[in-house]
Amino acid sequence: MTFLYLKAVHIIFIVTWFAGLFYMPRLLIYMREALDKAEPEKGILLRNFTLMASRLWYGITWPSAIITLGMGTAMLINQPEWLKLSFMHLKLSLVFFLYLYHFSLQVIFNKLKKGEARYTSGQLRFWNEVATLFLISIVFLIVLKSALSMVWGLVGLLVITFLILAGMKIYKKYRS
Repeated sequence: MTFLYLKAVHIIFIVTWFAGLFYMPRLLIYMREALDKAEPEKGILLRNFTLMASRLWYGITWPSAIITLGMGTAMLINQPEWLKLSFMHLKLSLVFFLYLYHFSLQVIFNKLKKGEARYTSGQLRFWNEVATLFLISIVFLIVLKSALSMVWGLVGLLVITFLILAGMKIYKKYRS
């Protein structure tokens, strides 16, 4: 029974963590675009977007990432036999890279708060889609477990990536 409670809390905080991972890059894009504006618009926008991003990042996204990690660890301690399953190794690898993505958003946010823009808004728009790819990959992997062949999983991921990139290209033309 403990495992089910841990799993429920884990899923709840995965959802809130991903909510932050989906919205934070959008705020970073807005911050980046604000840097190109003239004063006083630039200062006003940066203050507002920085405040919004800070509240989201430190009030929701970081706590959710930490609780997700804690609940996931607790589930593995409660059910250590899961570590013997090959799909779990792949899932944990994807989760590791998801945390690296999370940390990359922190780095970008810190730079933008200082007024440093290493990336264009177009590059950040692309980076915005990475969380979607992680979510799709991890959910399919954990639901299908070993029934998912690596070949079909990669084919599906490539198709999704292509569709996202095509959608971004269409949106860019529509925006122009």
